[in-house]
Amino acid sequence: MTTTHEQVGGEVPGAEAAGAGGRGRTPAVVRLLVMATFVVILNETVMINAIPRLMADMRVTEQAAQWLSTAFMLTMAAVIPVTGWFLQRVTTRRAYATAMGVFLAGTALAAVAPVFEVLLVARIVQATGTAVMMPLLMTTLMTVVPENDRGRVMGTVTMAISVAPAMGPAVSGLILQLGSWRLLFAAVLPVAALIAWRGLARLENVGEPRPGTIDWFSVAAAAFGFGSLVYGLSRFGQGGAVVPALIVAVGAVTIAVFAVRQLRLQRRGVPLLDLRVLRHPVYALSLLLMSLGFMAMMGSMILLPIYLQNLRGLTPLETGLLMMPGGLAMGLLGPAVGRLFDRFGGRILIIPGAAGIVLALAGFTQISETMPYWQVLGLHSLLMVSLAAAFTPVFTLGLGALPASLYSHGSSMLGTLQQVAAAFGTALVVTVMAGRAESRVADGVTAALAQLDGMRLAFVVSAALSLLMVGVAFLLPKRARAAGEPSLAAVEPDADRSLEPA
Repeated sequence: MTTTHEQVGGEVPGAEAAGAGGRGRTPAVVRLLVMATFVVILNETVMINAIPRLMADMRVTEQAAQWLSTAFMLTMAAVIPVTGWFLQRVTTRRAYATAMGVFLAGTALAAVAPVFEVLLVARIVQATGTAVMMPLLMTTLMTVVPENDRGRVMGTVTMAISVAPAMGPAVSGLILQLGSWRLLFAAVLPVAALIAWRGLARLENVGEPRPGTIDWFSVAAAAFGFGSLVYGLSRFGQGGAVVPALIVAVGAVTIAVFAVRQLRLQRRGVPLLDLRVLRHPVYALSLLLMSLGFMAMMGSMILLPIYLQNLRGLTPLETGLLMMPGGLAMGLLGPAVGRLFDRFGGRILIIPGAAGIVLALAGFTQISETMPYWQVLGLHSLLMVSLAAAFTPVFTLGLGALPASLYSHGSSMLGTLQQVAAAFGTALVVTVMAGRAESRVADGVTAALAQLDGMRLAFVVSAALSLLMVGVAFLLPKRARAAGEPSLAAVEPDADRSLEPA
C-alpha cells in the first residue's frame, strides 16, 4: 500500500505527531535511500587505486585515465541542477527507479567495457544516476522527518555519505589484489541490484508530483555552465593557466545567463532551479560554510595521498588504510552529532567544528619527510571529526530554513555547490603546490623537497580559507525556523530564532 504526503507547497501532515510518538526511529523510506546512496557514492571513489592498472590494460595515458574521475565530476555538476525540477515532477518511487536503473546500466556497461571510450561513457551513465540520489535523499528526509528529530536522522545520512568515500580506496585496494579492475564494477553490480530490488519492493511515495514543462534552454545552460566551470577548475595545475582561466570564464558567464533565465521563469512559477532559496539568509550562510568545508576536505584528500605515496613510499592500499580511520570516525560520529544538534542546536557544534578544521590544517603545514605516521593519522582524524561536527548541523540548519516547496531546489543547489567547491578546492591546492614546487626547483632544491614545500604552502592557503568558516559559524543561529512559520526580522544568533525576514 502506497501512502503519499504533501512534498511541495506545505508541511507533511501529521509530521509533528509522528515526531512525538516516533522519535528515535528513522523512517523506512530514508533508510532505503541511505543504503542506495551509500552504494553509489562508494562507487565514486573506488576507481582511485585502479588508474595504474587500467592504464596498462587499456593502453591509455595517465591524462586520459584521469578522465574517468573528471567526467564523473562533470556529469554530477551538469545533472544535479536539473534534479530540483525532476524531483517535483515525479513520484519518489519513479525517481528512485530512474536513478538506480541508470546507475545499474552504467555499472554493467563498465564491467564489460571492451575499450576505454566505452568505459568513459559508462562512468558518465553511472554519474547521472548518482546525481539524482543525493537530492532525492535530502528532499525526502526534510519532508518525512519532524523538525525535532532531523539532526539525528541527518547524522545517519552523514555517516553514509562520509564512510562511503573513505572506504572506496581501501575497498578497491583489496579487490584489486584479487584480479582485474573489472571486479570493482562486478562486485558493486549485485549489491546495487539487490538494494534497488528491495527499495522498489518497500519504498513508499512521499509527495504529490506537480505537472509542468521543462525549459530546455535552462537545461543546456546549466549543463554547459556548471560543466565548464568544473572542467576549467580541474585543468589548473596541469601546465598553463590561460586556457583553464578562459574555460572558467566561459562557464561563469553561462551560469550568469542561466541565473537571469531562472529569475524570469520564477515569475511564471516554472524555474528549473529556483534561486529564491538564496533569499533565505540561514540557507545562504550554510551553503557558504559547506562550500568552504568541502574545499578543505577535498584539498586534504588530494594532498595527503600524494604526500604518502610520492614522498613516503606507501602503496595505494596502505594509503587508503591510513586515511580510512578518519573517514570512519567522521561517519560514525554522524548520529551522535545529530542527537546533540536536536538537543542543543547548531552553534555549539559548528563553531568548535570550524575551529578544529583550522587546527588540523595548520598542523599539516608542518609535514616533513619524517613526520610520524601516528601524527598524520591524528591530524587527519581531527580534520574528519571536525568536519562531521560542522556538516550535519549545517545541512540541517540550511535546509530547515527553507519552506517545504523549496526543499528539492535547496537540495539540488547544495549538491551543485558541493561539486563546484570540490573542483575549486582541488584546483587551488594543486595549482599552489605546483607553482611553489617549480619555483623551488628553479632555486636548485631537489624535486622531493620542492614538492614538500609546495604542499606546505597549499595547506597554509587551505588553513587561511578555513578561518572564514569560523567567522561564518558565528553568524549562524542556534536553530532555523522554516520560512512560512511566524518568525522575527531581527537577527539574534544566540536566540532560538530564524534569520528569515518577517
